[in-house]
Amino acid sequence: MEKKLMRIGVSLPGELLDKFDKTLMKRGYSSRSEGIRDAIRTYNQHYEWMQQIKGARAATISLVYDCSKKGITSTLAKIQHEYIDLITSSVHFHIEEDFCFETIILEGEGEKIVELAEKILSLKGVKHSRLTTMPEVKTE
Repeated sequence: MEKKLMRIGVSLPGELLDKFDKTLMKRGYSSRSEGIRDAIRTYNQHYEWMQQIKGARAATISLVYDCSKKGITSTLAKIQHEYIDLITSSVHFHIEEDFCFETIILEGEGEKIVELAEKILSLKGVKHSRLTTMPEVKTE
């Protein structure tokens, strides 16, 4: 079965593309296209994994964001207040003049945790984010 290849155009900051190209060279990719295909496959697998998160969970959302982006700090606070029933704690600190690192510790229903993570992960200005989750452990 022949797979049809589609040609796309993507606009990226030069610094991001340079870093991507260097990573591809270090990892031995034969082309930028193959690296992009691999990155898209990984992104899709992560999304599919997130859709399987169900039931009682303990989780963290860790993110690095550009706090100089207009409105991002207040938007993050607003989103977190919408999910206050899930959030048990958070830690926030400044890693550079314009960048903050935050870890949000959560406990609750998996679907709601994913919903919160999706809202945060998609914000413009979030440079890196990671959802980590595990089934809630009950000790009796």
